[in-house]
Amino acid sequence: MIFDSYETLTLAGFVLLLGYFLVKRIRILNNFNIPEPVVGGFIVAVVLTIAYQVWGIQFTFDKELQTTMMLIFFSSIGLSANFSRLVKGGKPLIIFLIVAAGLIFLQNSVGILSALALDIDPAYGLIASSVSLTGGHGTGAAWADTLTQQFGIQGATELAMACATFGLVSGGIIGGPVASFLLKRSKKETVLEDENFDDVQEAFEKPVYRRKINTRSIIETVTMISICLLVGKFLDVQAKGTALQLPTFVWCLFTGVVMRNSIAHICKFKAADEAIDVLGTVGLSIFLAIALMSLKLWELAGLALPVFAILILQVVVMITYSIFITYRAMGKDYDAIVLSAGHCGFGLGATPTAVANMQSVTSHFGPSHKAFLIVPMVGAFFIDLINASSLKIFLVIVHALH
Repeated sequence: MIFDSYETLTLAGFVLLLGYFLVKRIRILNNFNIPEPVVGGFIVAVVLTIAYQVWGIQFTFDKELQTTMMLIFFSSIGLSANFSRLVKGGKPLIIFLIVAAGLIFLQNSVGILSALALDIDPAYGLIASSVSLTGGHGTGAAWADTLTQQFGIQGATELAMACATFGLVSGGIIGGPVASFLLKRSKKETVLEDENFDDVQEAFEKPVYRRKINTRSIIETVTMISICLLVGKFLDVQAKGTALQLPTFVWCLFTGVVMRNSIAHICKFKAADEAIDVLGTVGLSIFLAIALMSLKLWELAGLALPVFAILILQVVVMITYSIFITYRAMGKDYDAIVLSAGHCGFGLGATPTAVANMQSVTSHFGPSHKAFLIVPMVGAFFIDLINASSLKIFLVIVHALH
């Protein structure tokens, strides 16, 4: 059965509503911040798999709509990048960026080497690495499509969704225990408010200016996103077959970064961050719903055990890295402990999981303005740039191993 764009969009809407309904009523889904599209999408994927196994019916959804929604999401990520905040974060933010980049390199190395040891395609090992762990569901599905095109591997998107969900849950589970271990080792019981962070608090936790959503802000944002899609696709065509060849979504993201910061400094234009966030989230939600509806779970049966073994190893790597690298590099103080918990969240899952991990620590031991400035900025934007650059290098390595 083939569904056109209207039918696909309608079904995606029902998948999202199902996900919202279940997450709101099932506590464990809410506690681990499992995205609504993932919940609803996996349930529909299971139902469609049963339909395939029993009646031999396959469902095909509109690919162009799915791709467009993905590009809208990554354009919004680029448009959210305000480099003036980078200046506010200062040296600790730069250090954390380097630490996060180190984890990406380690994850990809472990994934590829583990896949070779388990005698499976190294491209699958890359999917069970920063593609879907540090990258999350959106980046995982986007790069999985690239891997499918370049290496012809089957079930890449389905595998990326499963790996990203595993990472999301794991990141939420290990953040608290890692922080508890570090707190006990540092013998800290309580932390009081530090008055020296007023400028940081003003910069991130209490923004001076944030435009409300209205008709004009929506139109401005839609226009900027449209420009990102247009320029991004143009640059993608120009770069094909060259050393600069990258997935289309990366070009859309780069275009958003340049546009946001250029108009902010040259034209003194204040972008509507709330409108960008809302439209980007809508794009991501619809994209994930369609991607998950399209899952062919029966294609993953042969890969389940070896990929699961790689994921378990990645969790061990994340725990070890956060304790011995993140904590030490960030200063071995209370802020470093909170940052380590947050790194577990987005190193395996997503920024919301990182924030939830940090909140669980700060609610008992006191605030950490530095952590709440750095982690959302790195996890929500800068990590995607670093991940894209790193994956470009590791794709060359996988090509060489094929």
